[in-house]
Amino acid sequence: MPHQTRLERWLDREIARAATPRGAAGVIAAATTVITVAAALLMTVVDHESFPSLGSGLWWAAQTVTTVGYGDDVPTTVKGKLLAVLVMLFGIGFLTVVTAAITSSFIERSRMEHSRSDTGSATAEQLRQIEQRLERIEAALNRSA
Repeated sequence: MPHQTRLERWLDREIARAATPRGAAGVIAAATTVITVAAALLMTVVDHESFPSLGSGLWWAAQTVTTVGYGDDVPTTVKGKLLAVLVMLFGIGFLTVVTAAITSSFIERSRMEHSRSDTGSATAEQLRQIEQRLERIEAALNRSA
């Protein structure tokens, strides 16, 4: 598509690499890690009073992105709370889209393999019918000889 953003092109490439369950898990883990680390870095900048270290920011981001939400570390500034809302919405939305896209590719592959096997069984049935006809023709030729 000519109007895709860099993120969309990157996501398309990564989903194409997710040809196996292991590859899909890698893509989902990578996306989750990127979101978590980016959120942690931003939170330590935006709400440095509540999150003075990268470790505290990572702890909060991991809780938020995974929707665990222990509540032991919460943003206290307006900017921190706005960032938290964005991380919640973007994190869950983005991961849902990635997971759905990968699942869709697995379903499509399964359908293609199933249709190939259906075609294969139809071909096998046609070959069986041809073989039976040849046997009847040979039998008729043997009787007339």
